[in-house]
Amino acid sequence: MKHKHKKEHGENPFKSEETENREQETEESTLQASEKLQEDFDNLNNQYLRLAADFDNYRKRQAQERESLITYGAQDAMKKLIEVLDNFDRAKQSIESSEDIQQIKESFNVLYNQMFDNLSKLGLETITAQGQEFDPNFHEAVMQTPTSEHPENHVIMELQKGYKLGDKVLRPALVNVATQDN
Repeated sequence: MKHKHKKEHGENPFKSEETENREQETEESTLQASEKLQEDFDNLNNQYLRLAADFDNYRKRQAQERESLITYGAQDAMKKLIEVLDNFDRAKQSIESSEDIQQIKESFNVLYNQMFDNLSKLGLETITAQGQEFDPNFHEAVMQTPTSEHPENHVIMELQKGYKLGDKVLRPALVNVATQDN
């Protein structure tokens, strides 16, 4: 029986053909696994890039919508207030030629009511103060008066109206609060 030994440069003479085949199979499976991992990495990287681009577009759209909402929200409010401004102009012209105080008072009341109605439609509410228990969330005490006529810690007098928009206080009511009479 003749043994075939190849003595080429770089070959290990002690390796069997079976060992070499296993090593080749291992190298091929490692190469396939590496190619699979690279393919998976490329897919995930592409998904990440698309997601990042989608998020960037979403962020830009949101900023644009927010800016538009502020602009056009103010536009609707301005349209309502322009109507009141027109009526102020008409009242101003009629006051110049009128000497009837009652007519001037009525014109003023109509303007005031129209202005308040339009602001109410936009969500403005008056904060109730007179006779209420003092609430620092809605009232600002600028005076305290000792009295036995009113319950302690209740608003005796509203010095300036307060307003809120929804749940947010725009301006607290300035009030005089009753304290215990000594």
